[in-house]
Amino acid sequence: MRRTVRRRLADPGSAVSTWTSVQSAVTGGSPRRRRTRVSALTLLIGGCLSACGTGLTPAASGSATVAGPIPSGLESFYRQTVDWYPCGATGGMETASEETSTSAATTVAAATTSEATAAPSSGSASGTDGTSEGTDDATFSCAVVTVPLDYANPQGETISIAMKKRAAAGGHSQGTLFINPGGPGDSGVAFAEQAGTSFAPELLSAYDVIGFDPRGVGSSTAITCTTDDESAGTAEPSTAATAETASGTDSFEEWSEATRQSFQDLVAQCAAGTTPAALLDHVDTVSAARDLDILRALAGQEKLTYLGFSYGTYLGAVYAENFPGNTERMVLDGAIDPALSLADQGLGQATGFEQALRTYVDYCQSSTGCPLSGGTDAGVQQIRDLITSANSTPLPTSEPGRTVAGSDIVAALSEYLYSSDQAWAPLTSALDQAINHRDGSLLAVQEDQAAASKDDGGGAFQAVTCLDYPVEGDTATWAAQYEEAKRVAPIFGDSSIGIDLACSAWGHNGTRKPAPIHARGAAPILVVGTTGDPATPYSWARSLADQLDSGRLLTWEGTGHTAYGGDAPCVNDAVNTYLLTGTMPEEGLTCHGDE
Repeated sequence: MRRTVRRRLADPGSAVSTWTSVQSAVTGGSPRRRRTRVSALTLLIGGCLSACGTGLTPAASGSATVAGPIPSGLESFYRQTVDWYPCGATGGMETASEETSTSAATTVAAATTSEATAAPSSGSASGTDGTSEGTDDATFSCAVVTVPLDYANPQGETISIAMKKRAAAGGHSQGTLFINPGGPGDSGVAFAEQAGTSFAPELLSAYDVIGFDPRGVGSSTAITCTTDDESAGTAEPSTAATAETASGTDSFEEWSEATRQSFQDLVAQCAAGTTPAALLDHVDTVSAARDLDILRALAGQEKLTYLGFSYGTYLGAVYAENFPGNTERMVLDGAIDPALSLADQGLGQATGFEQALRTYVDYCQSSTGCPLSGGTDAGVQQIRDLITSANSTPLPTSEPGRTVAGSDIVAALSEYLYSSDQAWAPLTSALDQAINHRDGSLLAVQEDQAAASKDDGGGAFQAVTCLDYPVEGDTATWAAQYEEAKRVAPIFGDSSIGIDLACSAWGHNGTRKPAPIHARGAAPILVVGTTGDPATPYSWARSLADQLDSGRLLTWEGTGHTAYGGDAPCVNDAVNTYLLTGTMPEEGLTCHGDE
């Protein structure tokens, strides 16, 4: 299933879900990642770390006065020295796992000295090459913080959390804005690099912006999956199941066995490449939220100001549940409903993408050059026929030896549907080329762009998800879910379910059952929902806003995944006003289209 997909950034482009990534590998497709809206769908630290001042002198270091309460037994982590070093808008972030201590003795030393500090490196652990469409001339600093591997045993092993901060424009900050782009598995460090084109200038002038890689991700102590063909990086599930597995005609038995085997292979690769090995059992979202509270305190912030997208909404809600008194202003865009099971989330996403496709077909048929005819149902059927045909006879492309199978088309469709309808014209061109000219070149380009920019989040996604949710099903349950998904979502059903089955093969599982989050005592929390969001359906945002004692729903009647920073000025203005002044939008505010 696509449980958590990514945040949409300022420019329409490729979008992703890591579950789609692993599923597409199961089905022979290309891996994908979140859309970076700054290029194509998550900082002097405000308040200061010791002598860091306004953030315009990022290399300064010292010991901060701890802001806010310190949980018992964690004093050394909340009082650790943090050293910042200069780093550019891209690159310069050393992989924190290289700084990770692995003994109790080192834990104490690292938490009470500056041993947790990373030094600049010439490479980029965030996957950038030093050139990015999202770069600007802002002041960036980098640092690494030490946290317990297991909060139940804080004197044991430690891991590291990497941060990247973008100093407020002009050097005068009203505080710190923490950001998370989604996932689980997406890099907040990379997201901070794109802040200049992701967020309103007023926010960038008012706040120092911190992006951090959650535990298990990127430049923090990361889950690293290896294969015989690669020494590091994210491995994909086995391709034992080929493109035919997603043909729409395969049996549950074939599909389930391919899924199970793929994730058994993946967990073996991740276990072999990850240090410490126990990290696979400690990347749950509750632990990530506890890490975030340490970051907040070290930033000198008594209260957390936070902007999270997609999975980042779940991390934010979990933080508010565990630290309600430490919240100040929180925006959750593209909400996960914490009360839903994995199966319900998968079915919700499958139907969400199916409905988004119908909306696209209506858009297409009202535009020029549309290859689809005969109304919505007929247009959808033409797309299904294309998928079936391509599974039997893959489409050639302009690249020698490269073909596009039906599963590739499904993956490309989901990529396009993450965008708002203002970015759907390229999909029409791609379908016209495929249907009328039997050429899959444009569809292949979409996949190639997604694969080239993918996050190293495959293993992290699975590990976090399987720790956050218990395995609840069995073979009979999964078979029924599979058939139901195929019935209500013929195109996207079998690529949006099955994560409960996958978790049963993964083996590193949690016991915390889905439940509503109320966050009693938390400051006002703004939940943003998009009526046509395929990845995090609007009903989830409504539900989360209702669950939260201080929640308020802001609605955008639009398309695509998430709303802020996109094509809805009304949403952008409401979110900016809340983050800048603390004034919530009026109850029941609904923004329409591009108003």
